[in-house]
Amino acid sequence: MPLHPAAFDAHRAWIHSRSSRADISELLYLGKKFGEFSAHDMAQTLRFWTMSISDFLDEYFETDVIKAYLALSGIIGTALGPMSPGTAYVLLHHYMGEVDGSVGAWGYARGGMGAVTQALASSFKASGGTIRTGADVAKVMTRSGRATGVVLTDGEEVRGNLVVSNADVKRTFLKLVEEDALPETFVHRVKHFKMRGSSGKLNIALDSLPEFPALPKNSSCIRGDLHFTDSMERMERAYDDWKGGRYSADPFVDMVIPTTLDPTMAPPGKHFMSCFVQYCPPRIESRDWTDADRDAFADTVVSQIADYSPGFRDRILHMEVHTPREIEAEVGLTEGNIFQGELTFDQLLFNRPVPGYAQYRTPVPGLYLCGSSTHPGGGVMGAPGRNAAAEILRDLKLKPAEMSPAHDVI
Repeated sequence: MPLHPAAFDAHRAWIHSRSSRADISELLYLGKKFGEFSAHDMAQTLRFWTMSISDFLDEYFETDVIKAYLALSGIIGTALGPMSPGTAYVLLHHYMGEVDGSVGAWGYARGGMGAVTQALASSFKASGGTIRTGADVAKVMTRSGRATGVVLTDGEEVRGNLVVSNADVKRTFLKLVEEDALPETFVHRVKHFKMRGSSGKLNIALDSLPEFPALPKNSSCIRGDLHFTDSMERMERAYDDWKGGRYSADPFVDMVIPTTLDPTMAPPGKHFMSCFVQYCPPRIESRDWTDADRDAFADTVVSQIADYSPGFRDRILHMEVHTPREIEAEVGLTEGNIFQGELTFDQLLFNRPVPGYAQYRTPVPGLYLCGSSTHPGGGVMGAPGRNAAAEILRDLKLKPAEMSPAHDVI
């Protein structure tokens, strides 16, 4: 039976009130924990959340190359430079979690990152779930203000008692939900949620392992992160180009060659190189990207690599190039932001994505968010999805304690 408009308004108010109470509860919890700190730890915590990664690293290191290497985690996927306030927290965000008991460690997924989603899919199917691919959603259906399913782009209607969106907050509420089903203030905040894509990506198939004269022969370093930016100032100049609406003329390129550790990703003797690039704007000087822009961007990246690796161009067999245009078109990430929204202090904790709706519920009863636009943000950790599942179970009067332990979640 559809909700009466008055009942719907009451339900929406209950959702907002419950989320707001939870936000206040979490704020009090944080305040209690903060009050247990020493005066020194209080000061250090506040400074760390607000200072730049450049200032933070200057306090502990002297060598430009070391600081430039460590600063990567403060700017990755972020439309800020290493000298921008708030980037020290971004470094902390990238050191959350652990691998085999090593806090802050990163690792390779055997078979590539697709192995992670394949493992998730296998677990879901084993629990009786059904996965459909190539089924683009055009609209979230509502009746009397409540979510009742989705309409696919081919017109098919898929009905359900609950709809859980992994799309970012802008894509969900500005494209998939009718605006008149949402409070005006909520829509205003969603429209002003900062996305600001800043990253590009190159996947390069290589005929043979590239050589880097700066590395000793058979150096184990080639199995880790490789990049050439050797100072904070050089990184900041790359950011200056982004501010002008241009991709960086001298970009920060973070490379890995996974096939040095996982030969299953390429034929024998061949190699695969993954290049993450900062900075790459969502639009080029206020206009849309063109194929020529994309190709020029790729050439800029390859040229930088070739400056340090003689004969690199001759080794290239194939190359995939993703600017924010391709990332948005192929993956659905608004403006190509890999975290579904900036990780700035004003968009974290109970402000993510919208104050009053930071508990994975939305103004539309039956519709939940579970993606990286929600707390705690992006990364290969699954925390937003697990948190959302816990809240959904509570609303269904089920026990979140029956979920798998947090350490079992990828």
